[in-house]
Amino acid sequence: MPVPLRVAMLAPIAWRVPPRHYGPWERVVGLLTEGLVRAGVEVTLFATADSLTSARLSAVVPSGYEETPGTDVKVSETLHLANLFEQADQFDVIHNHADFLPLSSAALVGTPTVTTIHGFSGPRILPVYRRYDGRTAYVSISDTDRHPALHYAATVHHGIDLEEFTFRPDPGGYLVFFGRMHPDKGAADAIRIARAAGLPLILAGIIQDQGYFDREVAPFLTPEAEYRGSVGAEERDRLLGGALALLHPIHFDEPFGLSMVEAMACGTPVIAYRRGSVPEVLGTDGGYQVQDEEGAVRAALQAPHFDRAAARARVERLFTVDRMVQDYVQVYTDVIRKKSVQTRLAATRAGAPQSETTR
Repeated sequence: MPVPLRVAMLAPIAWRVPPRHYGPWERVVGLLTEGLVRAGVEVTLFATADSLTSARLSAVVPSGYEETPGTDVKVSETLHLANLFEQADQFDVIHNHADFLPLSSAALVGTPTVTTIHGFSGPRILPVYRRYDGRTAYVSISDTDRHPALHYAATVHHGIDLEEFTFRPDPGGYLVFFGRMHPDKGAADAIRIARAAGLPLILAGIIQDQGYFDREVAPFLTPEAEYRGSVGAEERDRLLGGALALLHPIHFDEPFGLSMVEAMACGTPVIAYRRGSVPEVLGTDGGYQVQDEEGAVRAALQAPHFDRAAARARVERLFTVDRMVQDYVQVYTDVIRKKSVQTRLAATRAGAPQSETTR
C-alpha cells in the first residue's frame, strides 16, 4: 500500500480555521485541508489552537490575533512559524498560505515549499517574493493576479463546498452586498446603485475602515438599505441565495473574489465592476460585468431574467473543493519530483571525480 503524502498546511493566524465569520484565507485553508484529508492525504494543519479540523492540528498560538485584543502579532507569528519549520523534515511538502514571512524560513530547510499568493498587500512586500522566487513554488489564485516579475508553478482557483450553498432557482426581491466595509469593496457604490434601481439592499461584512463606514455608509442606511454586520455560514447562505443579485462594485484589482463564487453557487448572479479577476471568475454565465454605477443599475433591472441555473453550473464546473484538491495534489507532486531530481543531481556533482585541470 503506498505511503500517503505528508503535507504541512501553514495557515495564517489572524482568525481561526475555519473562520467564524470573516477570514477568506483561513476559509480556503480549511476547505483545502478537509478536502485533502478526504482524498487520503496525511495533513498536519498549523493554525490557531481553537481551529476545527479532521487533520492533525499543531498549534502554539491559542487564538487569532484579530479576535484576541492585546495580542503581539510579531511574537505570535514568530512562534507559529517556528513550530512548523522546526518539524519541517517530517513532511514531504509544506504549503504556505501565510504570505511572505515564511519564505525566509522555507529557504533554510530541505522540504520543498509551495506558497499560495492570496494577493499582494502592496508593492513593498514584492522584494521578499523576488528574493525567494525559485526557492519556493508560487501558486497564483487567478491568472490575472500574477506579477510579471515572478515565476509561477500553477494557477489554482479557489473551490467551495457546494453543500454549504443552497441553489434557489427563483430570484428574490432585494440586492445584497457581501464584503468588507472598505473603499476597495465599494459598499457606498452598492447603496447608490440599489437606490437608483429602486430595489432594497442588504449589506453584510466586517467594518475594516471605520472612517469610511462612518462617512460613506452609515449616513445612508435606511430600512431600504440595511446593514447586518458580519454574518456566519448559515446567514450567508440565506442572504446570498435569497437575493436578486450580488453587487460587487470593487475599486481595486481583486485577486479572486470568493463571495462571487459563493453567490453563483446559490444561483444568484453577480453584478461586478470589470476589474482584476472579475472576468476570469465571473465569465458570461455568472452574472454581469459592468464599467460603472449606471451599468450596474441596468444590470440590476435585468437580473430577474437571469439564468440562475447557469451560474450554479459554472461553480460546479470550475470552483469545487474537489477540483481545488486535485490541482494542489498535482502541484505537490510536481514540486516533490523536481526537488528529488535536484537532490540527485547535487549528489552526483558532489561525488564526481575532479578533472586534472580543476585539481
